[in-house]
Amino acid sequence: MTIAVDFDGTIVTHEYPQIGKERTFATDTLKHLIQDGHKLVLWTVREGDLLDEAVNWCKERGVEFYAINRDYPEEERENNNHFSRKLKVDLWIDDRNIGGIPDWGTIYRMIKENLTWEDIIHENSNGGYYPQENQKKKKWWMIG
Repeated sequence: MTIAVDFDGTIVTHEYPQIGKERTFATDTLKHLIQDGHKLVLWTVREGDLLDEAVNWCKERGVEFYAINRDYPEEERENNNHFSRKLKVDLWIDDRNIGGIPDWGTIYRMIKENLTWEDIIHENSNGGYYPQENQKKKKWWMIG
């Protein structure tokens, strides 16, 4: 799976243009995702020296991205008339999601176990994970 990952507010706390503090387990989770065979694309508003700082910060912690602000490493903006800021990825990890960003342990479980937000919410409300298809649906008039 190809996964786009934001930097500020996602891997580190949001203190742009400085680099914030690492969010708990962020780089460990990213390393596990890479070991699991996923291609990670760093997708950030950072450019120039600020981007270099972020990339080096990640490399120092053992996280090397498949591509940075592009779909694949060899993609050239200058020579590509079809270059788009719309990435062709399977999944996005970004603090600007509706509802914010879950903790990195939950993110890893969702990817590793192919869980949805609905699965996680259902798990938390019932004290254990039970796939939706194994449960009886309540009639709308029986809710409560």
